[in-house]
Amino acid sequence: MSEATSLGRFVFDLPHTEAALALAGGPTSQTLRQLEALTGTTLVLRGLQLEISGRPSQLERTAAVVELLRKFWQEGESISPVDLQSALQALDTGRNREHEAMGQQVLARNQRGNLLRPRTLRQKAYVESMERHDLTFALGPAGTGKTFLATVLAVRMLTERKVERLVLTRPAVEAGERLGFLPGDLQQKVDPYLRPLYDALHMLMGQEKTTALLEKGVIEVAPLAYMRGRTLSESFVILDEAQNTTPAQMRMVLTRLGERSRMVVTGDTTQVDLPSGQLSGLVEASEVLDGVEGVAVCRLTSADVVRHQLVQRVVDAYARRDKSQPRRDAKPMRRSMGRSAPG
Repeated sequence: MSEATSLGRFVFDLPHTEAALALAGGPTSQTLRQLEALTGTTLVLRGLQLEISGRPSQLERTAAVVELLRKFWQEGESISPVDLQSALQALDTGRNREHEAMGQQVLARNQRGNLLRPRTLRQKAYVESMERHDLTFALGPAGTGKTFLATVLAVRMLTERKVERLVLTRPAVEAGERLGFLPGDLQQKVDPYLRPLYDALHMLMGQEKTTALLEKGVIEVAPLAYMRGRTLSESFVILDEAQNTTPAQMRMVLTRLGERSRMVVTGDTTQVDLPSGQLSGLVEASEVLDGVEGVAVCRLTSADVVRHQLVQRVVDAYARRDKSQPRRDAKPMRRSMGRSAPG
């Protein structure tokens, strides 16, 4: 419970040591220092008591943020900078209840036993779109959880027997290198492009179980070219790095969707590796299909980056540069992106 002890001071009683460590952000109290910088308060952790000092308005705001994040630190989950920013944004925009609901939205546990859930309101809207729609597009910069959240939901649906298999695919488009010059057979050449998908599966299921399901064909990880001519029924299909599909490739893979299946298409339209002047299939499809029944288009931003906090600053810096000084090798400007899913 919490109690106001005097003007300018507020105390949170924490339930156990794991909660205190999670809220503090480790031995250096990194999370508390970040929260101080964001709110102008002073935070001191004494055993299982968190003391907040500051002006009444600051105290109220800081205490509300800590309370909004209760579901995280109470479970011993570390609090990241994006968690703090998300809670503050929800508080400042009157979306407290949505944020509280997000704390309840546990998707799975990873192999270490850590709870996996959306960390921002846009991520929450993305997860809900995947749950409600047969086809979901997720556009956003690196580190926003587009592929990872889709893989988490796919593994959960497989475990719950809502689908019979997982199909994870991405185009093998070179980013400054040529496939032909890489050593090995075709599978060895394309495996590096599919590694992020393997990594997500290993984190969720463990390497041994992932390998067993791959051998049984329950999970298929393959280049996009392998999808032609197939019908993917009772499957959860993830098309990753879709910004590197051509319009013809995108139309091909979207029409592979069979009965009792769903598909998630992810990509970052600021990192297109197609030849100069080639329209990205992801850009075209997100325009053409936005508003079609059964289709959701979600757009994540740098505020949803859940990697190292430097990634958010890198994304923002490049966005500012691209806005003020478009790259000389940039692809022709695409049409308006259309409407977005709420969030």
